[in-house]
Amino acid sequence: MARPTPLSGFPEWLPDGRLVEQHVLDVLRRTFELHGFAGIETRAVEPLDQLLRKGETSKEVYVLRRLQEDAGVDPDRAGTLGLHFDLTVPFARYVLENAGHLAFPFRRYQIQKVWRGERPQDGRFREFVQADIDVVGAGALPYHYEVELPLVMAEALGALREIGVPPVRILVNNRKVAEGFYRGLGLTDVDAVLRNIDKLDKIGADAVAALLVEEAGADEAQARACLELASISGSDETVVARVRDLAVTSNELLDEGLEELGALLRAAAARAPGVVVADLKIARGLDYYTGSVYETVLVGHEQLGSICSGGRYDTLASDGANTYPGVGLSIGVSRLVSRLIGGGLVTTTRSVPSAVLVAVSAEEARDRSDAVAASLRARGIPVEVAPSAAKFGKQIRHADRRGIPFVWFVGEDGADQVKDIRSGEQVDADAATWAPAEADLWPRVVPA
Repeated sequence: MARPTPLSGFPEWLPDGRLVEQHVLDVLRRTFELHGFAGIETRAVEPLDQLLRKGETSKEVYVLRRLQEDAGVDPDRAGTLGLHFDLTVPFARYVLENAGHLAFPFRRYQIQKVWRGERPQDGRFREFVQADIDVVGAGALPYHYEVELPLVMAEALGALREIGVPPVRILVNNRKVAEGFYRGLGLTDVDAVLRNIDKLDKIGADAVAALLVEEAGADEAQARACLELASISGSDETVVARVRDLAVTSNELLDEGLEELGALLRAAAARAPGVVVADLKIARGLDYYTGSVYETVLVGHEQLGSICSGGRYDTLASDGANTYPGVGLSIGVSRLVSRLIGGGLVTTTRSVPSAVLVAVSAEEARDRSDAVAASLRARGIPVEVAPSAAKFGKQIRHADRRGIPFVWFVGEDGADQVKDIRSGEQVDADAATWAPAEADLWPRVVPA
């Protein structure tokens, strides 16, 4: 068989990389559960018309024609079923289907793979893992959840600092602030303004100003005011005062948005100082989100883009009679892990679970080695038995190549012995009582 060609955009980690990913997922899961989020999983396939509810184009969706035929879907409706490209749309469908069985506000976390048909590049994949948290209400959802969720994410990502994950900065904006400000200027095509403000980092202020005049109906003064709003950032409530000073007129929408933004900044300053920063040039997603919007970057790795984003949505989950507003954030786990591994930020103490290799003195005595291994495993110690009864030196080298720190020798007439192959220390040992140091029991992810 010829050597296979790797598929671009479908990451496959080596064992030590998989350990890093598992550690990240374990920390996220533990933090989410500490805050009362219940885990769910949804199917990988959704109807295409549902997948496109957030406005993404069909080019991003992998369609499944064979599956739609097996599921009894009309084969003439090509592309009816597709792989989900995020977890929010499937979650909205899940809420609608199961509303009668859920207690609201419903707090959920979801960790699954998603698929997206985009060009692979640094930190962007066609198949990747996302980790989401959302709170959804029935009919209404208080604003304080828009404060709570980014702080939960800040705590989860902060818990990864111990393994070498860089600090994070959560950038926040609010649709009500942006829309209230623009309407106060006399601009009515809010989506056109947001769409062009989102291009600031790519094409610069002068080009954006020209587009605001050309596409959003702004005059030069209005375009300049929009750019001045986008330049405002900060981690305290002076942001609110600066927006009020800049606003031409006040209105109910602007006042409500500024009150909400100020509440978020106050809470963040108390619980996660310096982590949450208002950045009023964030426009991505504001055409979909109805309140707060969040983007998260790794400090020192901003070129990677946002590793965690989300916001408040009011109309995604609705059956016509009932509406389920929510707020959520999604971490691009694969994007984060790729930077941790590719950037040499983390390493592992070993790449295999085994803490002990039990040596085999002769094949006819393998059952004795198996018995020792079983005794150690019964006490929670990960063990493997040597693959062959080679010379002990060769078995020790095998353990070293595997990264296994201890080799166990079954005594012929006397006590068993265990050797720490890193230090060379060898001592008598009893499989019923011996245990490695806590730091050696399982592989650990540590700063590089």
